[in-house]
Amino acid sequence: MKKQDKKILLTGASGFIGSHVLAELLRRGHEVHALVHSGELPEQSGLTVHRLDLLDAAAVESFMAEQQFTHLMHLAWYVGKKLHVHGNNMDWLAASLLLLESFAHHGGKHFLGAGSCAEYEYQYGLLREDETPTNPGILYGNAKNALFRMASVYCAQSGMRFQWPRIFNLYGPREKAQRLMPSVILSCLRGEEVRVSDCMNFLDYLHVGDTARGIVDVFESELTGAVNICSGKPVQLRSIVKHIAELTDFDGVILWGAVPAAFDYEVVVGDNHKLQSIGWQPQYDLISGLQDTINYWKEHV
Repeated sequence: MKKQDKKILLTGASGFIGSHVLAELLRRGHEVHALVHSGELPEQSGLTVHRLDLLDAAAVESFMAEQQFTHLMHLAWYVGKKLHVHGNNMDWLAASLLLLESFAHHGGKHFLGAGSCAEYEYQYGLLREDETPTNPGILYGNAKNALFRMASVYCAQSGMRFQWPRIFNLYGPREKAQRLMPSVILSCLRGEEVRVSDCMNFLDYLHVGDTARGIVDVFESELTGAVNICSGKPVQLRSIVKHIAELTDFDGVILWGAVPAAFDYEVVVGDNHKLQSIGWQPQYDLISGLQDTINYWKEHV
């Protein structure tokens, strides 16, 4: 289908990932209908903004019937406190299934949903789309995987294309200030003590710009099913903190172990061969990605 024949709906368009995916879609010449609830988006060529609460089933059905979208990129989800255990995951699972059903009933052809590395069982270390078990024992990961399983079967039965980019750890401009990298960057820039866990884990991190390009590359490709969006390279959290200190010329104190570790597994990394098979390559290495993020926060301190 030609770009001019696509009517794309992007949910979560004002979020950390969604805002970068939106920018990438527009950069490539797609016309996008962006759905926001409480966020704001600047006026841009090729962009139509809609405001809607996806948890309002009646409003969603009316909106989808009126708009008749051909392509749906569903990135919206609960991202508040206690994400991994919060009951809102149940609400978003139900809302996402109703959105997908309404999309199909009103002419939908192609569904892309945002998956997560949290769907996997982390104890396997190296996470592969078609091999690693997906029964993580946490509500968020299981809600995402339940949507993956239901949507994959429903799309097949409905004759719709189904894609599921599984997003791994990421960082970059516009991330919440409370997250690891922004919090360390801000402490370093302000000359404050840096309070972190022991940071001994090795995890798979990708700059949000490369993540967004990966998602759009998948969207434009012939791939179907789950696709890991990741670097494929484990990096120790401690080395990330040290790099940030060096890049910001920080000469203060780093308090290792000052806060509890948020993650128990020593090594978690994704296999990204599927993503690379469509020509994707990262534009940022760790150092250039951290510098880009530091530059962003220097303008927003």
